[in-house]
Amino acid sequence: MKSLMRVLLASALGLVLSFGVSAKEKVTVFAAASLTNALTDIGQNFDKEHGTETVFSFASSSTLARQIAQGAPAELFLSANQKWMDYLVENKAVDSNSRVTLLHNALVLIAPKSSTAKDVSISASWDVKAAVADSRLAVGDPDHVPAGRYAKESLENLGLWAQAEPLLARANNVRAALALVERGEAQLGIVYATDALVSNEVKTLAVFPETSHKPIAYPLALVNSKPSAAAKAFYDYLQTDAAKGVFVKYGFIIK
Repeated sequence: MKSLMRVLLASALGLVLSFGVSAKEKVTVFAAASLTNALTDIGQNFDKEHGTETVFSFASSSTLARQIAQGAPAELFLSANQKWMDYLVENKAVDSNSRVTLLHNALVLIAPKSSTAKDVSISASWDVKAAVADSRLAVGDPDHVPAGRYAKESLENLGLWAQAEPLLARANNVRAALALVERGEAQLGIVYATDALVSNEVKTLAVFPETSHKPIAYPLALVNSKPSAAAKAFYDYLQTDAAKGVFVKYGFIIK
């Protein structure tokens, strides 16, 4: 009987130890849709080095910020503009002491790769209506999507918003706007330079003047002031040269 008990106890202990070794610590990251490709690569590299499981939720920064404010279980948030990080700081939904500006981007005009549209110079003299013709101008919805807000700000400052507004095809996030142009459902679109870079189905016609909109900045913050060890490690990893190299590969600007 004692021998049998020893065997059973040893088996049970083995199962517990086996479970402990195989279980991976999870890191949950909420991030702007424009970061999908770069962060997916960075997450895979981090997991290989640390034996973790990094899980991403990619969407419009506005959608993610509202979810975090309502208690969604994110551990890190990487926004495509400062406004939505400000919103979470004001609502005490992120650790403000951990906030850093990680990346920058540019705003570009794109067309389907098969389009005959030529490169243009974005200025106050640009004829938006003639350029769009009988199609639509795809953008992230300016009411809440950061890329759309930057687009609206730029067009307003250039005196082009009145022409452009009736022609907009409003998308739920910047990648959805990119997809409209990729499929030819819109003949022009305004997205981030990094979005255009990862697509084989579009071409860049112009870069919007930096002076026409606020800097396109990506702030990062920990959601919890007492993060898990894995979350803090990933937060630190995002600021390493290894991670920065991946961001640069995908067209992001490090300042």
